Amino acid sequence: MTSGTLRATARPTARRLAARPWPRVGLAAVAGVVAALGLAPWGLWWLTLPAVVLVLVLRRFATTRRGAFLVGWGFGAGWFGLGLSWIIEPFFVDAARDGWMAPFAVVLLCGGLALFWGAVFTLAHRRGTGGLVALWVAAEMARGVVFTGFPWAMPGHVFIDTPVAQLAALGGAPLLTLIALGLPAAALAIGLRASLAIPVLASIGAWIALDPGAAPMPVPEAPIVRLVQPNAAQSLKWDPKWLPVFHERLMELTRQGDVPDLVVWPETALPWLLDQSGDSLAQGVDAARGAALALGIQRRDGARYYNSAIVVDAAGEITSLYDKTHLVPFGEYIPFGEVAARFGIQGLAASEGGGYTPGPGLHPVSVPGIGLALPLICYEGIFAGEINAAAATGALRPRLMLLMTNDAWFGTVSGPYQHFAQARLRAIEQRMPMARVANTGVSGMIDAMGRVTARIELGKMGAVDAALPPRGPTPGYARWGDAPMLVLLLLLAAVGWRHNRLDRDQDGA
Repeated sequence: MTSGTLRATARPTARRLAARPWPRVGLAAVAGVVAALGLAPWGLWWLTLPAVVLVLVLRRFATTRRGAFLVGWGFGAGWFGLGLSWIIEPFFVDAARDGWMAPFAVVLLCGGLALFWGAVFTLAHRRGTGGLVALWVAAEMARGVVFTGFPWAMPGHVFIDTPVAQLAALGGAPLLTLIALGLPAAALAIGLRASLAIPVLASIGAWIALDPGAAPMPVPEAPIVRLVQPNAAQSLKWDPKWLPVFHERLMELTRQGDVPDLVVWPETALPWLLDQSGDSLAQGVDAARGAALALGIQRRDGARYYNSAIVVDAAGEITSLYDKTHLVPFGEYIPFGEVAARFGIQGLAASEGGGYTPGPGLHPVSVPGIGLALPLICYEGIFAGEINAAAATGALRPRLMLLMTNDAWFGTVSGPYQHFAQARLRAIEQRMPMARVANTGVSGMIDAMGRVTARIELGKMGAVDAALPPRGPTPGYARWGDAPMLVLLLLLAAVGWRHNRLDRDQDGA
């Protein structure tokens, strides 16, 4: 059988499948899984673009709003099902207590987030593709806000490891998402034969034009930051037998080599509350040998508990304190906690008091020998809008972002790598370096162009000294946030709506 005969046979078969509701939803779900392979750690962004083309083609076969909803929902379910597959990992740290919740978490989170995409396809039913893309990007922006927000696994994240990511300095992740969805839509509008060629050629052009190249050599006077990764497995982190082991790792890694300007430990680096950690902090100050020490620690204020970060100077004095503001729902606190407690449900990551209290808001802190730093604790690093609001321009603009996290909750397959990738995106958006320290990895120094200048791999114990890269000029996204993107989306939606009206008028004529 010749290739021409195969194509002639396959096309009617594909059309018949696409015309039937449930096979169409299944194809959309498969397309979503393939598209999600563009996310870290796989990075196959060139599969994401044709997968979006496929779901846009499937959309054309949906003759009802219900059918359109199912196509969008199926694509989203496949995308989030693979992209957020790590979400089950926290529930198996203590499987006997929490394992029963894992299936509900996967179904409710992935299926719930897919509702955003299903709603977009419903609203854009029988409308132009431009309007669909505008609504889709707007829905992704909304997903980062509603119900406390979860802007993880946005379509634009597939470009983080490519030069295209540099455009985030202009429009953040929403602009990258517009490219990820708009390129396939434009290719489809021109013709399916070009649906692969146009995105590939456009990406090659952007690659050449936007590639920042290798990171330059650090300047001699740059401060040296030591990133310390003790590699404490989450299942052992609070085990009394292992506490002294992990504590000694911190001390050993801190005191090794030459004296840096700043030592950074990860989130909840010490297992004791702040008011119970005097001796441990004193040992850390001695190990730092005159360097400032920044670390994550829990603290108590009356009946309230906080997930905090502190900066300690060479004399052992706490010079800065920050309380985590954006807490993880069901991780660090439970919505309607009193009701949930009756069913034995408590915050997975909150070891003290059953839950944390949010701090007053993101704000820069002073770090001796460095200047102003914007502290971020774990999950806070994914909220670009909140970082924009806290990273003021002018004299109060921080010198760096300081992210302390415990990604041991996220397993070893995809979660930690996706979290690290988003840290790189924040650095690009702010044109500001980030020192990121994770309990089990990935830790690294990221420059203002999103390039990784020093790194400790996942699951490794170690420390690395990295020169602090320079901060770049304040970019457009840091100045204006999402406002320009919202205007652009409104224009795109209006054009798409008008184009659709013209099509219908012509059809009616």
